[in-house]
This record gives sequence, C-alpha cells and structure tokens, in this order.
Amino acid sequence: MSSPPLPGSTEPPDPHPLLAPAAAPPQQPRPGLSELFIAFATISLSGFGGVLAWSRRMMVEERCWLTPEQFNETYALCAFLPGGNILNFSVIFGSRFRGPLGSLAAFACLMGPPTILVTIIGGIYAHYGDLPVLRHMLTGVASAAAGLMMATVAKMARPLFRDRAVIRPLIGMATFISIGVLHWPLPLVLAVIVPVSIGIAWVRI
Repeated sequence: MSSPPLPGSTEPPDPHPLLAPAAAPPQQPRPGLSELFIAFATISLSGFGGVLAWSRRMMVEERCWLTPEQFNETYALCAFLPGGNILNFSVIFGSRFRGPLGSLAAFACLMGPPTILVTIIGGIYAHYGDLPVLRHMLTGVASAAAGLMMATVAKMARPLFRDRAVIRPLIGMATFISIGVLHWPLPLVLAVIVPVSIGIAWVRI
C-alpha cells in the first residue's frame, strides 16, 4: 500500500503499485565508430571457420547490439544481395548505427587484417603445402570449422520455433531439403521460396 503524505508535506502520495506506469523496455546500446572498428577487427582476426559464427556471437551474445531475430533478418537480407554475405552485413550494420562512416569502418576492419594474414599464409602454403603433416592439420581444421557452422545454424534456427505459427520452420526445412538433400538448383529454389515467404509474411501482417 502507498504511504499517506506527511502533515504539511506538499509531495503527492505514492501511486498505487497497480496504477504505477510500467517501466520502459531497455534500449539497445548504439556502438560508436571506435567500437565498430574494434568489433569488426576482432571478428576478422578470430574468424576461425568463417566469420558468421563470430559475428553472431559478438553482435547478439556479447555486445547485445542486435536481438537474435534482428540478426537473422539482417543476415537474410544480406544473403539475397550480390556479394559476400558477411561483407554486406558489415556495410548494413555500420550504416544502421553510424551512417556511411560506420559502413566504411566496419567494412575496412573486416577486410584489412584478413587480407594481410592470408597473403602471408598463402606464401607459406605455396612452399610447404605438399607436406603430409600440413595436409592432416588442414583436414582437422576443416572438421572443426564445419562443427562451428552447424552450431551457429542451430542458434539462428531457434527464433523460428518461438513463434506458434508452424509455417516459418516449414519454410526453413523445405529450403534445406530442396538444396541440401535433393540438390535442386539454388536459383530455382530461391525463385520459389522467396516469393512464397514474402507472401506469407505479407498476409500475416
């Protein structure tokens, strides 16, 4: 219960708990240019097995700059645009928070460090790539990278099953079966799946 006002006090009584206004939901933090610079440089340098897994971990789990649903939606858009998915993601993400400068910072930090490292490693591999020990090492690295990608895909699929509507998981499974199991042509599958997905989302809105 709210306490009555003291005699002679001009302060209004405390509102009833049931009538008190609800607390506003916490806002997502907005990264600055320096934070974008450091984040994408870290992603590019630790991008073992591809940077998709590391970018989701950084944006969703560690920095909380995006929700799982927002990450999936942004990455889905990047997947249908020309160019590399993660490169498109860096441009869109940087532009969303800091405009053209944010896009430039994210893109430059994502591409700069790997370009230098790959150039060095490529020179080493050209001289020692035929060694059996190195081939066995690369096989082990490829297996670990595949497992990392599978774990990331599982995390990205979770938001699809939070909605009571079963159509979203069905679309995902239909796409997986068509491309991964039946080996149907990718352009043909996308030409069917994309309009169907947009139409269903439009009807639900």
